[in-house]
Amino acid sequence: MRRTRILTVLLALAAGLLAGSPPGALAAQTPRAAVAADSYTWKNARIDGGGFVPGIVFNRSEKDLAYARTDIGGAYRWQESSHTWTPLLDHVGWDVWGHTGVVSVASDAVDPDRVYAAVGTYTNDWDPTNGAVLRSADRGATWQKTDLPFKLGGNMPGRGMGERLAVDPHDNDVLYLGAPSGHGLWRSTDAGVTWSEVTAFPNPGNYAQDPGDTSGYASDNQGITWVTFDESTGRAGTATKTVYVGVADKENAVYRSTDAGATWERLAGQPTGYLAHKGVLDAENGYLYLAYSDTGGPYDGGKGRLYRYATATGTWTDVSPAAEADTYYGFSGLTVDRQRPGTVMATAYSSWWPDTQIFRSTDSGATWSQAWSYTSYPDRENRYTMDVSSSPWLTWGANPAPPEQTPKLGWMTEALEIDPFDSDRMMYGTGATIYGTENLTNWDDEGGTFAIEPMVRGLEETAVNDLASPPSGAPLLSALGDVGGFRHTSLTEVPSMMYTSPNFTTTTSLDFAEKKPDVVVRAGNLDSGPHVAFSTDNGANWFGGTDPSGVSGGGTVAAGADGSRFVWSPEGTGVQYTTGFGTSWQASSGIPAGAVVESDRVNPATFYGFKSGKFYVSTDGGATFTASAATGLPAGDSVRFKALPGGEGDVWLAGGAADGPYGLWHSTDGGKAFTKLPGVDAADTVGFGKAAPDATYQTLFTSAEIGGVRGIFRSTDAGATWTRVNDDAHQWGWTGAAVTGDPRVYGRVYVATNGRGVIYGDTSDTGGGDDGGTDPGPGPDPTPTGACEVEYTVTNQWSGGFQADVRLTNTGTSAWDGWSLDWSFPGDQRVTQMWNAEHSRTGATVTAKNVAWNAGVAPGASVTFGFTGSWTGTNAEPQRFTAAGHTCTTATRGSR
Repeated sequence: MRRTRILTVLLALAAGLLAGSPPGALAAQTPRAAVAADSYTWKNARIDGGGFVPGIVFNRSEKDLAYARTDIGGAYRWQESSHTWTPLLDHVGWDVWGHTGVVSVASDAVDPDRVYAAVGTYTNDWDPTNGAVLRSADRGATWQKTDLPFKLGGNMPGRGMGERLAVDPHDNDVLYLGAPSGHGLWRSTDAGVTWSEVTAFPNPGNYAQDPGDTSGYASDNQGITWVTFDESTGRAGTATKTVYVGVADKENAVYRSTDAGATWERLAGQPTGYLAHKGVLDAENGYLYLAYSDTGGPYDGGKGRLYRYATATGTWTDVSPAAEADTYYGFSGLTVDRQRPGTVMATAYSSWWPDTQIFRSTDSGATWSQAWSYTSYPDRENRYTMDVSSSPWLTWGANPAPPEQTPKLGWMTEALEIDPFDSDRMMYGTGATIYGTENLTNWDDEGGTFAIEPMVRGLEETAVNDLASPPSGAPLLSALGDVGGFRHTSLTEVPSMMYTSPNFTTTTSLDFAEKKPDVVVRAGNLDSGPHVAFSTDNGANWFGGTDPSGVSGGGTVAAGADGSRFVWSPEGTGVQYTTGFGTSWQASSGIPAGAVVESDRVNPATFYGFKSGKFYVSTDGGATFTASAATGLPAGDSVRFKALPGGEGDVWLAGGAADGPYGLWHSTDGGKAFTKLPGVDAADTVGFGKAAPDATYQTLFTSAEIGGVRGIFRSTDAGATWTRVNDDAHQWGWTGAAVTGDPRVYGRVYVATNGRGVIYGDTSDTGGGDDGGTDPGPGPDPTPTGACEVEYTVTNQWSGGFQADVRLTNTGTSAWDGWSLDWSFPGDQRVTQMWNAEHSRTGATVTAKNVAWNAGVAPGASVTFGFTGSWTGTNAEPQRFTAAGHTCTTATRGSR
């Protein structure tokens, strides 16, 4: 709650997702202590979108199979039955957090069960690990990984170009990957298991956005940008002969091989002075279309062209829909209609004002129409209608003057795809969402309009900086990158609007007055306007404060317990305090600039601060601070701390680094002295929730490493013992920004992620809630009906394969110290891979056994594991489960 910061700020452009760079991961350690485990149900607090979607990929041989990639928030698979997206990379853990950045996705047309993802977030030292290629034989339900000898840049400049990863449409054991940073073109001939550089490829690229950038971010060579096969030059089982490759080189942007990659040549006669963002082939007509921009994007681009290359004759034709002198944007989004050869579409991805533009041709680029045009400036006529009622915040609460409109058609529109099986369905990515239509061909009717709406449900891509769960009012307040933040009155519904008046591009910190939760304060970044705002109605409405001199960014902010005063530590100047609502600030003394600030949750005159290993205390409302004598605290500034609601002077501090003190500390005397908790190897966040039934202390939550295991942990006894509440399938990369429990629902925890939005979990233990309402309250205790109960759920099924979750509950009266569960499938089903348990098979009997961290299961508690399997005939559920000789009762939910 109330405190976080983005550790490495990249770009502060609206809706271009900012990302935190976590500290270097600790080396793997051998578990030193058993850690209890609980079974949680995990969901997103719905926002729907919120970040840049640079890639959408449809499978070319199976209808309704599509994938989307995000720059820092993982990859997703489209679920046609519900028109939602399913996250595929939630298993990525803390140590390899960079693998939540996805630079490319490839779906196998020969075997649609196969999908690949090239992952890695930064090519400079912000990302401590190299990139990798992930491969899945079950559509992303489970993955295997091949580490690469170089980094990949899912959140680097040029990330909207592509796709850089491609599967040969005839020999699907062959894949190509375009690498950045001068590492060239790479190839696998064993379905992504091993990779080697294509040494015959002559050009690793040379374009960098800003060669003078000393951080290595904008100065990196953007490298090989896309790979396209000409499927007309091969046959099943043999490698495709002709392959086209795009290179980040303005003079030599496109290369071709006609001998399956043995030799390569620069395409003769190609245009120069531009980068080829995309290369899309219409094999039916023999045309390779290319979208060009003068820069790599996704933010920049001032000039662009569209070209058509005749593969049979080598003829180049400029088919741009506008004269070069009239462009103020580059082209990137590019697609062809596989059902209607000759239909091609493109986007003006960098047309920020007044709106993006989408172009459409039905005659191979000879003539074009556009999504909107001027009638008499500034009035415009649209070929489309937009309905954002499912994500109403996409209007940004704006009331722009013509020719701008709200909602906008988009920005950063580098992903554009027509469904290869349905000419009426098209999806495109923006800096904030995925839009789509299912009546696209209306565009071609005289006077007709096609309908655009968000097609983004299930895809959550916000970077979360801070979280708060007040004891009354809305259950959740969030501070987010790029879209500011939301007040969630329901966790299962999209809020109507982000915070406005002012609308921060990024909210860095928020807090509420513990004794008066209707008083809320937030701080954030804004190009022009105040950097602090206040609410007196629990965050429903806001008004801006006044900045003291020198403020350049939000920093951290704290509200006094009774809402009468505030302490603010903004960027650009020192710590400040005020009475009232920030109309006049005064400098605090005794505390260094840049300190993290928090408030005591009982005494309205007491505030706390931390900076560079020192803890600071103010007892006069923030006017003066005194350094505590406490020693042994983390020396750096990667620290989060909070005071316990209802406990004056009760402070918990988490943070540190691998090369110094790292863990969780507790003070009961207002920070005069701290005690480091034993057994907590590392901790990065701390938060509080409703106390467990019969417990005397509020529930603690932390993102930490305990007993050698990284995860989200809960303690109901003031840190004496801990329970891991997430599992290996639910890790979400880096979770070091914020965590908080819910003061009204026992066990509920809200987790801040860096690109997967706000995750919340509910326990299967007593009192777990799940309705996401404003004040759901605890549920009744379960009534044990036997020694064990099993809930078996098929979560996904496809031709020849399926995925299932199993929840095993101890309904007896004694704790388990180790468990095993046996069952027999009624048909020809077999387990292929299992997580959170070990499995074996004897005859028809499958046995699942605990792993080290989930061996202990208390009476009434549950443990969950999952697996993928194969099947033929029918995929009926098992009818009998046994554990420790007991037949378990069943609560089978079947498929979902």
